[in-house]
Amino acid sequence: MDFSHLKNKKVLLGITGSIATYKAPQLVRELIKAGANVRVVATPSAEKFVSFSVLENLTQNILISDIFDSRNQSVGAWHIELAHWCDVYLIAPCSATSLSKIANGNCDNALSCVAIALPNSIPLVISPAMDYTMYMNPATQKNINTLIEYGAKIILPDEGELASGLVGPGRLPEFNTILSATNEVLSGSSKSIFNDDSADSLLNDTILGNISGKRIMISAGSTIEKIDAVRFISNYSTGKMGYALAEVASRNGALVTLISGATSLKRPNVDKFISVKSAEEMFVACTNNFAECDIAIMAAAVADFTPEIQVSGKIKKQDVGDNYCIKLKKTKDILKTLGERKENQFLIGFALETENEIENAKEKLNKKNCDMIVVNSANKKDSGFEGDNNTISILKKNDEKVYDFPVATKIQCAKWIFETI
Repeated sequence: MDFSHLKNKKVLLGITGSIATYKAPQLVRELIKAGANVRVVATPSAEKFVSFSVLENLTQNILISDIFDSRNQSVGAWHIELAHWCDVYLIAPCSATSLSKIANGNCDNALSCVAIALPNSIPLVISPAMDYTMYMNPATQKNINTLIEYGAKIILPDEGELASGLVGPGRLPEFNTILSATNEVLSGSSKSIFNDDSADSLLNDTILGNISGKRIMISAGSTIEKIDAVRFISNYSTGKMGYALAEVASRNGALVTLISGATSLKRPNVDKFISVKSAEEMFVACTNNFAECDIAIMAAAVADFTPEIQVSGKIKKQDVGDNYCIKLKKTKDILKTLGERKENQFLIGFALETENEIENAKEKLNKKNCDMIVVNSANKKDSGFEGDNNTISILKKNDEKVYDFPVATKIQCAKWIFETI
């Protein structure tokens, strides 16, 4: 993999009191191998899981864990010096406690002191690692969202068997994943679909109809269903349609909650941003936030199936013979669940079809108790997942008319969707 943007960069690695902290020496080795100059700052509890002497030996730099350590005082305000020294501050693994401290501006240890002192121009990358129930706790999710709003890059944890024996998200990702995310923020390579003058001009045009002040929940992107530690089931969704909807809604005064699956797009300017990986995480996030919204738009491409068993390690070819069968089970139907729970919300679903588009969409509109369905045809030229354009038709509850629109940018399609509500 290409980690060229790490070469000759100054990486400040923060480590916390997480069960995954024993992996820190290997992470340091990988960063150094990529050409980075590494220094380490740690919470006091991190020493319960890893030798600080080993880390100092690997980095050839003093490790800072004690705010009042005399070795740190030669530069006066050492936390300011360290925060301004680095090109990127990577905290991996980050415990629930450290997430909370940084999100709430608590700087009572060396690691959080540096985080609070970090200039806005220097990226903060955080890789949470903890047990499943701790990670899914609403307080932890709130802290993650707060840090995302502040501009931090959050590396979502891997799923698998955890130290407690539970299975779910919480594992420290593979080193390549951590290095890739750090390399990305240093390169500034996150993609945006709003990066040309014509798109910006279109976004600045006010839509017909008033959504100002409306609370709008939007799902976007694809989900990832793990097979083992290195393989997964997903789809080609880029998240561009959902992100276009979020950007248009936000620029027209709506209060937007964006629930995003996998995507390489930059986060749009929304009021609340929730990152998810799997269909189950998407289900939890959507159902938890549905009661608070006026309009819900389910634009994410959620996997219909997930492996019944997710292997914690890598499945090796020599262990399974010539044929290997993966038993799948259905994922929870998010749109149907929201339709059953709907009170006064306006619920919009998406339907990607390859044949009988309108008939299938009408059936979905009624079965899922939606107020509106946006139909995407997988067969239309210059439309679909990966492109910047789309061709949509819209069906509404208690309205026999089919609203057909020509091929257009996804930003324009987003405007038409809001104008048709």
